[in-house]
Amino acid sequence: MSCQKEQPAKKPNVLLICVDDLRPELNSFGMDYIHSPNIDALAAEGVAFQNHFVNAPSCGPSRYTLLTGQYGSPGNNALFLRAKKINEGTIKIDKSMPEWFKTNGYTTVSVGKVSHHPGGRGGKNWNDSTKIEMPNAWDKHLMPVAEWEHPRGMMHGLANGEIRVTRGDMDVFQTVEGDDNIYPDGAITDEAVKQIEELTSNKENPFFLAIGIIKPHLPFGAPKSYYDRYEGVNLPVIKHPQKPEGKTTWHGSSEFMGYNRWGKNPNTDTVFANDVRRHYAACVSYADAQVGKVLSELKRTGADKNTIVVLWGDHGWHLGEHAIWGKHSLFEESLHAPLIIHYPEMTHKGTNTNAVVETLDIFPTLCDLTGIEIPKYTQGESLKEILVNPNTSGHAAIAYTSKASTIRTATHRMTLHKDGFVELYDHTAADGETTNIADENPALVEELKQILNTKLH
Repeated sequence: MSCQKEQPAKKPNVLLICVDDLRPELNSFGMDYIHSPNIDALAAEGVAFQNHFVNAPSCGPSRYTLLTGQYGSPGNNALFLRAKKINEGTIKIDKSMPEWFKTNGYTTVSVGKVSHHPGGRGGKNWNDSTKIEMPNAWDKHLMPVAEWEHPRGMMHGLANGEIRVTRGDMDVFQTVEGDDNIYPDGAITDEAVKQIEELTSNKENPFFLAIGIIKPHLPFGAPKSYYDRYEGVNLPVIKHPQKPEGKTTWHGSSEFMGYNRWGKNPNTDTVFANDVRRHYAACVSYADAQVGKVLSELKRTGADKNTIVVLWGDHGWHLGEHAIWGKHSLFEESLHAPLIIHYPEMTHKGTNTNAVVETLDIFPTLCDLTGIEIPKYTQGESLKEILVNPNTSGHAAIAYTSKASTIRTATHRMTLHKDGFVELYDHTAADGETTNIADENPALVEELKQILNTKLH
């Protein structure tokens, strides 16, 4: 028996949970009026990155950076543009994060909205299997549609199979009596639980399972039981709610304003604004419940003992700050999103870190934690050192749209417009991103411009 070759330890699994449009407005991120017990329980077992910033304030390009570890196109079709280059075969395209893990012996599965299109396919209804958003990435890319007919129907679905035809004909928020499965994320979570059971029964290969929860994406629909938790709750004051003066990346909230709002405007109607915020909060609690079901199944199977868990918000969401209702700006509220990482045998459970980090860092971090080689083409930095010592300093975070780019340090944010105009804000001052101090700080502007341009180019 002593001559038998010792079997190598199985590499840890990876469970990546993506939540759409999730502000860092959770109990574990300092907002005690929010009911988020399951995400908070994960934070109590891991490290919560209080200053995580995404690389783009929109679903498609933000998920591109998560899944490739590289900066990319600023549009929602970023991954489809990459797929087009792969299919053309004229230039070498670096492997995505799931493909890299697949190459290293992992079974890769996605469920729900992981890439921009739920289920990872294109076509009119996002279910055309000849149009793959991420070629070579997933062994299975699954999108249950239930009564919503197709992935496009699920993406903006309301209760009991209601599908968005035009935004103007669909209510911006809704509450309906019923269980979790009257809204689309119930079906996504059921499939995710099923996949955990199947994947954990395979004793040979570790798994990389990515689960994408749609809520709290617009329209804000959740079972009434979640909304009821916020009736009578005092909401925090909206910080700097005025439309900014001067040139900024402010916009008119066209995505939000395009829905049926019953003729009301949250920038002028405080009662309506608070109702919007309560419906958003209800959606957060509904999404949190789905996270709880996934984590409970992981624990039930025993796989939690050898699984790295990452919970990631794909970007922030303005709830009236700067008179914006939505994402797409380069203000803090569009770019600041939750990130929680837990891995087996970590020593600093339940710790917050204030290190500035960015979404690009997740790919190299997961490689580092699983013992897989970090590809040289990834543009982020491993966060393992911060996970081991949460007091470790972070690094500047970059983000961009088609019209401007921005850099966030521990003390400042600078936004550089394509025409050369600069916004500079001091995050150590009380007025934050309301007073542009660029003209008074030319040396700092030039320093941040150099860092920004070096990173992006």
